[in-house]
Amino acid sequence: MARTPSPKNAAKGGPVTLGMVAEASGVSPSTVSRILNGTAIVSPEKRAAVDRAIAELGFVPNPIARGLAGGRTMSVGVITQFIDSPFYGAALRGIEDTLSEAGYSPLFVSGHWQAEVEQRCLDTLRGRRVDGLILLNARLADAPLKALAKTLPTVVSGRSLKGPGLYALDFDNQSGARLATQHLISLGHREIAHIAGDTTHADARERLAGYQEALEEARIPFRPELVQAGDYKEEGGRSATERLLAGPRRFTAVFAGNDQMATGAAVALHRAGLRVPEDVSLVGFDDLAGAAYQTPPLTTVHQASFELGRLAAQALLELLAGNKPTVQLPEPRLIVRESTAVPGNRVR
Repeated sequence: MARTPSPKNAAKGGPVTLGMVAEASGVSPSTVSRILNGTAIVSPEKRAAVDRAIAELGFVPNPIARGLAGGRTMSVGVITQFIDSPFYGAALRGIEDTLSEAGYSPLFVSGHWQAEVEQRCLDTLRGRRVDGLILLNARLADAPLKALAKTLPTVVSGRSLKGPGLYALDFDNQSGARLATQHLISLGHREIAHIAGDTTHADARERLAGYQEALEEARIPFRPELVQAGDYKEEGGRSATERLLAGPRRFTAVFAGNDQMATGAAVALHRAGLRVPEDVSLVGFDDLAGAAYQTPPLTTVHQASFELGRLAAQALLELLAGNKPTVQLPEPRLIVRESTAVPGNRVR
């Protein structure tokens, strides 16, 4: 294969320009630009020639310069809640993978479940001239989000919301919680405790509603003393389980509002000398990567966090292209593992 000739105007040690790539590959600079932007319709031979020239010359495209030329910065602002969260971490990876394929770079910031912090994050991101925004389970009210989307394409998760420039992805938390509780009921459990998330969060309220709905369908009385609030973290699950164990009502199963709280619940049960699932069955929610590798492997409701990120990014790219997104999150499904079984001993 013939080597790509060095362009005549390539200065030793100087920066490689788009024009040099064009000269070396035998095409026009505008064609190189369109190939880099993914908008060119050219023959495979021309594309290969440009790829060879880029590789041999060591050309590094400048996304900011390319974006500014088209009125864009090629960056997307992403507001998550906690960057170190195992759930949101997988979603951020899905966002990053999808955006990078389209030539965009994400800017990640954390809102820490506080609307005022999220607003400061928004101000910072808008100051960076991002081309669009993705907000994962934001605490900001609907009205400011709708107003924001009128000037900046915006994708939100965790709520149902419509408006110009706005697209929402909402997971069916209630159905997922109903599946989890119905599974325990099908095994013969009647005294089922629930560790709820922070009920100021819509998804926590929806999961509590699904738990109550399954009990009602099975004509099992709802007992408020079998519900304890957690915080979606391991420590919250542990402390909520300790309160359940110290409470007046016995139970044979626990449905935790997420896998992290289920992990904390397992620790509390272990310290109380109780075995999962022989003494107490345990179900989580989310199906985090580590759920299959707990002892015992955790029965849980699958919520595809990586898929959430990927679809949120895909929806934003559609908005940026002037199209109406149609992507939808998958329906919840129960993943049955070894942490649930028929009722054993009745536990205080």
